[in-house]
Amino acid sequence: MSAREVLNYVQAQPFRPFRILMNSGRTFDVRHPEMLRVGRDYIILFSFVSDTPDLVDQWQTVSFSLVESIAHLDAQVA
Repeated sequence: MSAREVLNYVQAQPFRPFRILMNSGRTFDVRHPEMLRVGRDYIILFSFVSDTPDLVDQWQTVSFSLVESIAHLDAQVA
């Protein structure tokens, strides 16, 4: 997985929700482009309070090397 691959999902017009599957089996559903920031080697995934993107409740930092796959939520996800 690379920064460019993730940015292609985030910057798609129109935006389509997607799921990030980690090697551990953990998943992160990204329903809004504001839910993540893409770094050179990592992704920061945010959880928001009450669907308000101005109030961050918590965040996770994950390395691209730990990402197994990424797919749109309306598609079959492994």
